[in-house]
Amino acid sequence: MTATRVLAGARVVTPGGVLVDGWVETAAGRITDVGRGGPPAGTDLVDLGGAWLLPGFVDLHVHGGGGFDATASPADMAAAVAFHRAHGTTRTLISLVTAPVDSLVQQLGWVADLVDAGPGPAGHVVGAHLEGPFLSHARCGAQNPVHLLTPDRAVLARLAAAGRGTLRSVTIAPELPGALDLIPDVLAAGAVAAIGHTDAVYADAWAAIEAGATLATHLFNGMRPLHHREPGVIAAALGCGLACEVINDGVHVHPAITALVARTSQNLVLVTDAIDAAGVGDGEFVLGGQDVRVRNGEARLAATGSLAGSTLTMDDAVRRAVLECGLSIEVASAAASGNPARVLGIDDQCGAISAGRAAEFAVLDDDLRVVQVIAGGVACEVQDATTTT
Repeated sequence: MTATRVLAGARVVTPGGVLVDGWVETAAGRITDVGRGGPPAGTDLVDLGGAWLLPGFVDLHVHGGGGFDATASPADMAAAVAFHRAHGTTRTLISLVTAPVDSLVQQLGWVADLVDAGPGPAGHVVGAHLEGPFLSHARCGAQNPVHLLTPDRAVLARLAAAGRGTLRSVTIAPELPGALDLIPDVLAAGAVAAIGHTDAVYADAWAAIEAGATLATHLFNGMRPLHHREPGVIAAALGCGLACEVINDGVHVHPAITALVARTSQNLVLVTDAIDAAGVGDGEFVLGGQDVRVRNGEARLAATGSLAGSTLTMDDAVRRAVLECGLSIEVASAAASGNPARVLGIDDQCGAISAGRAAEFAVLDDDLRVVQVIAGGVACEVQDATTTT
């Protein structure tokens, strides 16, 4: 008989609101019931002492963390995922920066191996995000311009094949020649087409959306600014309800921008865009073959000063969303869990505390710092939630 466990005495954040003195019943790694007040009798009870109970975070944009670069080796990729799980991220989409095609093929194979291995000590990898190589030179940011390519269907087919069905997202600059023809191929490969690292004008963005793009990669960053006579990708994304990634570290965007996106769209998606420096502190690092300096938690290319990912973790992104941006904990939780799960089409499996979903949780204290992470119904290692940002 399957053991039943109840997490009780918590402020449970559900899609319908916060259940004060709530409880969640789990069995075999799944949520079987949710309620408030007295928990079911005769069950294995865990009293959370009034802590916040949120669904585990789903990060769509991770390059590394804990000193581990996800593109360095299979072991480093797994270690980076494990680092973020200790900060509440229970499902991870690994982002691969622009690199030679042969390197991306190898890295996509590593991701596929982690997906095939299933959830385990290294965390739960849901697939790969290609942040390049089909990006704009004008807005490449920290993407290595040497390896950028014009959209090429044959190259995409090779990359998708290397991922063995685990390629889940591809960022494209829609103004590039052939970009709009590439979007249907991205969708046919089972991936989400995202708009990013682009100098696209409004009309270009709308054309990409009509072709099937459904996600904006780190909105406001790596794209032309919003302007009242040429509103660009930003207005198109917000105007049509595109899912919008935001790096809520107080560096990439002002807290007021995160709040604006939350008010304007129901599809705010908090991401980290974390590099290996996350959780390490200031120092010298490398991203996509380019030197990166981290000072006061800000990661920038040594050569140009361009922002080069972040040192953010998802627990910090959620805490900032509530304490600095003024979002309710329900909205912040949806942006960190439910919305990204919906982007990937896995919201029937995770991203919310409701019956039938996976028993994946982040337990937060009154200061919204992670005190416990539960994945597959089992408590995981937790690290100090304090980050360098």
